[in-house]
Amino acid sequence: MSTTTPDAPPPKTPSAKPPKGDSPPGLRAQIGATVEAVRRLVRAHIDLAKTEIGEIVDEVKRMVMLAGVALGAFILMALLLSVGLFLFLGEWLFGSIGWGVLLGAVLLIDVAVIALLLALDVKGARLTSSLLVGLIVGVGVGLLLGLDLTHRGWTALGDSVAAAYSADTRAVLLAAGVSAGTLALLGFAGGIRDGFRVAILRLFVWGIIGVLIGLFTVLSIPPTVGAAVGVLAGLIAWPLVAGRDLIRTGVDGEAIARKFIPEQTIELTKETIEWVRARTPLVPKS
Repeated sequence: MSTTTPDAPPPKTPSAKPPKGDSPPGLRAQIGATVEAVRRLVRAHIDLAKTEIGEIVDEVKRMVMLAGVALGAFILMALLLSVGLFLFLGEWLFGSIGWGVLLGAVLLIDVAVIALLLALDVKGARLTSSLLVGLIVGVGVGLLLGLDLTHRGWTALGDSVAAAYSADTRAVLLAAGVSAGTLALLGFAGGIRDGFRVAILRLFVWGIIGVLIGLFTVLSIPPTVGAAVGVLAGLIAWPLVAGRDLIRTGVDGEAIARKFIPEQTIELTKETIEWVRARTPLVPKS
């Protein structure tokens, strides 16, 4: 008896449909991938630009900082030279650094005052003549004190007209009295036009100034100190003489304000408006 085996199932043929994981991406997926790639590329460029800009900014900061240090060093050098020059001249010419400080400060004040006077339209001729007056005052005071002429003069005058008094005090009393009396009379005469009270006030004020001048001029002053006082007197006289008219009359605010008003433009505009109105009347002719 023969045995028969069942027929074996036919072998499975591979399917023509590819697996799901190997299917090509659709159009939307491709567009999304492209957009994402572009976004990553743009972000990479932006990050690179930020990095480079940061480096550039750091380099600019470094250069600006170093340039600031250099500028500060030059400014400090200029200040050091200017201040040191005043101190050196004070020590060299007048024998004291203090004179350099004082005269340098007064000179800078003079420069500031003259600049303000120029801004207020004080005439240049006035400034030039005032500088000449300051030079004359400075040289005169410097010679009188530097050569000890005032001390010698008061001493000789005291010996001749007040020989009965003590030699230690007669020159001092004579200098204080004569200076006070002379300046007091000048102050009274100059103030009498403004009233009796003003004249009396000036009498006392100028009298006190005269006492101080007399006590100072009777001293025996070293030549260097006399020269320094002469320079100081000239520096004080220069701006006072330059601003004499301005002190008397005051500041003309209207004249200064007119500089900042375009008057010609305003006048021309008014004329133009009138010209237009004359040729374009508001009410038509009947």
